[in-house]
Amino acid sequence: MTDKTRPVLLTGASGNLGRALAPALASAGYKLRLTDIAPFPDAVPEGAAFTKADLNDGPTILRLAEGCQAILHFGGVSTEQAFEVVLGPNIRGLYHIYEAARRERARVLFASSNHSIGFHERPAGNAELLEADCAFRPDGFYGLSKAYGELMGRLYWDKHGVENLNLRIGSSFPEPVDARMLSTWLSYADLARLMERFLEAPRIGHAVVWGASKNPATYWGGDHRNRIGWEPQDTAEAFRDKVGGKVSGDPVTERYQGGGYTAMDYTREKPSPKDQFSLD
Repeated sequence: MTDKTRPVLLTGASGNLGRALAPALASAGYKLRLTDIAPFPDAVPEGAAFTKADLNDGPTILRLAEGCQAILHFGGVSTEQAFEVVLGPNIRGLYHIYEAARRERARVLFASSNHSIGFHERPAGNAELLEADCAFRPDGFYGLSKAYGELMGRLYWDKHGVENLNLRIGSSFPEPVDARMLSTWLSYADLARLMERFLEAPRIGHAVVWGASKNPATYWGGDHRNRIGWEPQDTAEAFRDKVGGKVSGDPVTERYQGGGYTAMDYTREKPSPKDQFSLD
């Protein structure tokens, strides 16, 4: 699909992942439109332009998307927050992104999250790895907004033919910081390679990809990465000696894939069941 004469819109450009992706994509020759509600803290890469904007501002988002071939949507609230905080940028803002994509016939990469499925239990072995078509089990209002976002992608593909990829990011940091991240870590380099494969893929449809590097301890199984030809190259195993013993000690945090987000404001007397419809 790649036409490097047509720009790519990157939202959330001032966040940690946006700041890592902007120079990587600019150096690959992409013409970037960067946007965020916060100022861009670094030097704007050559071939890129930054516009401060709020995702709630539909007309501005439509203007920024004019002529774009793709929208890499990393904007919005990126941690667990109160419902009213999440509502505007993550729900209304995402609607503006998809309306812009529909109008411009642009494809969308939606930065989803493992927190959309966070209340699935951690697997006991490879036979129990979670597949991409698993049920949503969000672990908070942030994760709930990501499940909504994935469903919006489903709607816009079925109704309008807007191609989209939902990237369920595990833990994307410079390196893993605890034992859980030995399963969920996504290196910045693997993330950047995925963005390029997404932009270059001839056809995507509606797809879900687990956003994790090549970690032997992964929680996650099959997905649609073959549609873009992406294979991660990095692994969290290089950090096992450093972080393998760093666990929370909290039974809720350690039981579920979403980690600490599952324990926030948790009021159940017994753990939620492995089967989402079970009474036990």
